[in-house]
Amino acid sequence: MAGNIKFKKVKKNLEQADIKFVRILWCDNANIIRGKAVHLNLLCEYFNHGVGISTGQQGLPVMYDTVIPETGLSPVGEVRLVPDWSTLKLLPHAPGHARVMGNMILAGEPWAMCPRNFLIRSIATAKAQGLSVKAAFENEFYLLRPTNKELEPADETVFASAQAMDLHREVIDEIADSLIAQGIPVEQYYPESGPGQQEISMRYTDALAAADRQIAFRETVKAIAHQHDLAASFLPKIFPDAAGSGCHIHLSLWQNGQNLLPDKQGVCGLSLITRKFIAGILHHLPSLMALTTPSVNSYRRLLPHCWSGAYRCWGLDNREAAVRIPSNPTGCPTHLELKTVDASANPYLALGSAIAAGLDGVNRSLEAPNPVTVDPGNLSAEELSSQGIERLPSNLGEAIAHLQENDVLLQALNSELSQAFLAVRQAEWSAMKDWELEQEVKTLWARY
Repeated sequence: MAGNIKFKKVKKNLEQADIKFVRILWCDNANIIRGKAVHLNLLCEYFNHGVGISTGQQGLPVMYDTVIPETGLSPVGEVRLVPDWSTLKLLPHAPGHARVMGNMILAGEPWAMCPRNFLIRSIATAKAQGLSVKAAFENEFYLLRPTNKELEPADETVFASAQAMDLHREVIDEIADSLIAQGIPVEQYYPESGPGQQEISMRYTDALAAADRQIAFRETVKAIAHQHDLAASFLPKIFPDAAGSGCHIHLSLWQNGQNLLPDKQGVCGLSLITRKFIAGILHHLPSLMALTTPSVNSYRRLLPHCWSGAYRCWGLDNREAAVRIPSNPTGCPTHLELKTVDASANPYLALGSAIAAGLDGVNRSLEAPNPVTVDPGNLSAEELSSQGIERLPSNLGEAIAHLQENDVLLQALNSELSQAFLAVRQAEWSAMKDWELEQEVKTLWARY
């Protein structure tokens, strides 16, 4: 009876908004956002049990729609993509359509290979330890003018250019309006360093909602850019001599409504539990990168002196460190920023694995190294060694190799999800490891 009442309420609201289709979305192991849409007239048949999708969907690489056999998946088998109706939003940029996030369900239970359920499990693990996580994804992306021959940046301006704000005011305003209408608070906007590059930051929220917002953000930006005869791309590295695009994850730990990060007596104003959490992230980071920077293209961005987090270290306001602690003008820091992330990452897998890594640091009482107060790229090999600072993996193959040996992250993912994820990563690495940037961009810019 309760389910019937809920359906009637949802349908009535959708009818009043003149909605024709409800899109049910999922994000696969290649971080392609996919969906099936149900017409409102027949929503009653799919409301509780969702739509069917092939189990093989979680075995597809980014290059093509063919299942990688090593994932253990095939065209045989089906799961239900069941809507989480608490995420239902109308789409201002797509009149007549609404969107809801889907959970993958097999035989009435969460499917082991569901990325969204992995994040839900990571959140539950933290909760069992009395902790909750709040997060936000901070995206950089390019506005482009596609031509028949090549991609052209939408402008030739520099970082924080007021001229660029004027040039792209209409498209940025529409993106912000659409996000806000979807319940996603927009915090800051500015043109980034690359020509045509932009950054729009979202307000933090609970971890699951943060990952859902990341899906909505990418979809919204791309749709509205297209309506302005532009193309938006989140690909980490598009132009060889211009800035790459990251997607930093901002994190904070909470307990009983209190932010656990600040501690006036702690190193850099951080509590002991926070420093343990940072130590866990740094300890697992070479493996974690297979999840947070999972494309071949990602590693063209991860270079010294590029503010991308290419070194395994942390520091207060240090934008070259993998983990930056943003200072707080009114007191102690309130959150940490994981910089070694980009938008080719599935947000559920990236955030869930970062939580798992941090919790391992807490559970094992790992000690964070001393914070780094200089650009590590300026240190000699001897200085780096003496301070315990390492250059992070320089290609996807190295990150995959680290993850294959990381029992903590593999167990957090579970055997089925880790097998499928690693097989997709390996297939992409094998296919693209010898490509030039031009071929990567041609294949990937529209995917992300």
